[in-house]
Amino acid sequence: MDEVYRSELNREVEPAADGEFDPLQIGPLRVWPPVVLAPMAGITNTAFRRLCREYGAGLYVSEMITSRALVERTPESLRLIRHHESETTRSIQLYSVDPVTAGEAARFLVGEGLADHIDMNFGCPVPKVTRRGGGSALPWKTDLFTSIVQTAVKEASKGNIPLTIKMRKGIDDDHLTYLDAGRIARDSGVAAVALHGRTAAQFYSGKADWSAIARLREALPDIPVLGNGDIWSAEDAVRMVRETGVDGVVVGRGCQGRPWLFGDLMAAFEGSDVRHTPALRQVAESIYRHAELMVETFGDEGKALREIRKHMAWYLKGYVVGSELRNRLALVTSLEVLRGTLDELDLDSPYPGADAEGPRGRAGSPKKPALPKDWLLNRSLDAEQSQDISFAELDVSGG
Repeated sequence: MDEVYRSELNREVEPAADGEFDPLQIGPLRVWPPVVLAPMAGITNTAFRRLCREYGAGLYVSEMITSRALVERTPESLRLIRHHESETTRSIQLYSVDPVTAGEAARFLVGEGLADHIDMNFGCPVPKVTRRGGGSALPWKTDLFTSIVQTAVKEASKGNIPLTIKMRKGIDDDHLTYLDAGRIARDSGVAAVALHGRTAAQFYSGKADWSAIARLREALPDIPVLGNGDIWSAEDAVRMVRETGVDGVVVGRGCQGRPWLFGDLMAAFEGSDVRHTPALRQVAESIYRHAELMVETFGDEGKALREIRKHMAWYLKGYVVGSELRNRLALVTSLEVLRGTLDELDLDSPYPGADAEGPRGRAGSPKKPALPKDWLLNRSLDAEQSQDISFAELDVSGG
């Protein structure tokens, strides 16, 4: 249910004043509230985006799609770029390690009228991506980074499609890239830059460095800058904008199992203390709705129910649900079985408060990033590294 609610985790955050925050302007796109759903592989598919939009407005970005797969028109890449008719702003994130394929992918999206916004991933910390020089490893090579961004912007601009980038602070604390990359992106004509306040070495561990986000905001006063990292509640988003001066926020793990967070974010930016505080009955309804949308998205009930399983622990975080029921929910095979199992929950169980809030999703631990041979010796790509990086786009989606 919706009610005036102040979490004990964020009681010190004052509600927004009337007119305190402005809409986010990304090229011709006006986004209110200034909130973006972060691309998450296997999570932010059409079904989840639609579910989040049922709770609140914002800019909802697709899963990461490799440019190479899109250029080759693989069936999976073509499925990933499909949007539901209700998605009036079609936002697609591309991943590339090659300026030619990046340009061709952007040209395809623009030429076929398939996107209203293109984002580029330079922040993925997953080893299978970074060991080939992609994701958060790539901005270290400024020549390659510049070429990819310039080429993609050039192609996107032919259709007046704004292109943005999402990145991390750098590879580790001794090899930071975000200020250089931000300036290169700005000078290349990107419409906005988003920064996750962690290095690749941190993965998702520890705390996001909001001070780095503030420094990037100061360094790029002439384009929108968005902040990402540790936004677990609407109050966190308000606090980030106030503390860093960013133009908007990017929300990732904080909405896993909590699609209603986007309703809370809309309320918070409009100065309201009304929040979603769902009893277990409302959580069960959201799980079932999510599964229905999954079936519609995949056209295969078995696959859809396999996909929904990973969301169960996130949805049920903090609620009193026995291990036997949790295990059965993690093995559901059909909508009928899901409905029956959800009906066995104590549906009158109230919202558990702080136990359902705070950090969620994968965290991992700090680790030495997997990188191509001699990657950190200099900021330019050598011949051997060029050969190695050519294998980096073998997966359609990841990170």
